[in-house]
Amino acid sequence: MKTKEILHELKHHLPFTAFAIISAIILVILFQYLFQKQFSKNLFEIFHPLHVVASSIVTTGIFYKYKPKLISALLIGITGSVILGSLSDIILPWLGGSLLGFGTSFHLLLIEKPILILFSALLGSSIGISTKITKMPHFIHVFLSVFASLFYLLAFSQIFNVFYFVASFFIVLIAVIIPCCISDILFPFFFLGEKIKKCKCK
Repeated sequence: MKTKEILHELKHHLPFTAFAIISAIILVILFQYLFQKQFSKNLFEIFHPLHVVASSIVTTGIFYKYKPKLISALLIGITGSVILGSLSDIILPWLGGSLLGFGTSFHLLLIEKPILILFSALLGSSIGISTKITKMPHFIHVFLSVFASLFYLLAFSQIFNVFYFVASFFIVLIAVIIPCCISDILFPFFFLGEKIKKCKCK
């Protein structure tokens, strides 16, 4: 895949991702501050596994469509969704929050609840193999990833102010846009070798 094609995908994903993040932040402020609802940790533990399911469906579906090898497809789907899902929902938000002084603590759900995360990846990969889905509606993947990343920041950070929410926009934008594009575009194609030039995910 050429660099300009990757940049095209990033440009295509960016506006909706930004809109989704702004909407998510507004909803969080309304519920968490106006209604005094503390739900971040529990919702993170819901949205992160759902994101892993969605990611593994697409990653596995792309690989299996062009190279129908069951074990290979499962391994790639599970590995890609767990690694990139953790990068998007946990590692990048934690890194961004820590660098900006939010006191964000590190919690890797793969270690804390490995059965849940691995089952989610296996479930998504199985769906991807059986349906050969290669393109999930963009709003679903972005919606799950945005809320998982934002809820992680809310659940495990110590500082909350106006700057926090402004900075959260950029942290979540980076955390969502790069890993999601890698997961859906680059990761499965890397293992397809020469077939990458012929793949058109439709």
